[in-house]
Amino acid sequence: MASEIATETFVPTEGAAAAEKQPHKLERKWSFWFDNQSKPKAGAAWGTSLRKLYTFETVEEFWCLYDQVVKPSKLPANADFHLFKAGIEPKWEDPECASGGKWTVTSNVKANLENMWLETLMALIGEEFDEADEICGVVASVRQRQDKLSLWTKAAANEAAQMSIGRKWKKIIDINDKFTYSFHDDSRRERSAKSRYTL
Repeated sequence: MASEIATETFVPTEGAAAAEKQPHKLERKWSFWFDNQSKPKAGAAWGTSLRKLYTFETVEEFWCLYDQVVKPSKLPANADFHLFKAGIEPKWEDPECASGGKWTVTSNVKANLENMWLETLMALIGEEFDEADEICGVVASVRQRQDKLSLWTKAAANEAAQMSIGRKWKKIIDINDKFTYSFHDDSRRERSAKSRYTL
């Protein structure tokens, strides 16, 4: 009799099986973008090679894409790989980015770039940041001398929010090195913009 009750207790119902097959929706949609500036066309404006690759909204879609796309460390020099909230283009001119800035960390080791990229992606889609609404996305930039990872935010002048985001990101990507925050406005005016915040 007890074994009959135990068997009945552990038999999965149709509803439970159906629930297991349901995709795990994310809080918001995200888009992967790619920009290859390794062979720019003469006179072409910045952003002409920028392409949206795919927008996803479930955990399952994310892992399917992540497993299929080329990792940043395998990209050619001068290529950028982006993950931004759906509806935001990875450009300074996008209204969501126009008053923003970015935290930037550099890496000379490709394996470090891979780990920081994946940890950042998971933190973004998993909504690990307290100020998640302040974040636009992340860019992995592959360069000849060193690679960069930049976390773009909306309101650069909100120092408290930016410092909180920076501290959380530093913990997520597990680095001890100093990294800096620059305003997009400064970067537009001068190629090597000074950093405004440092952690």
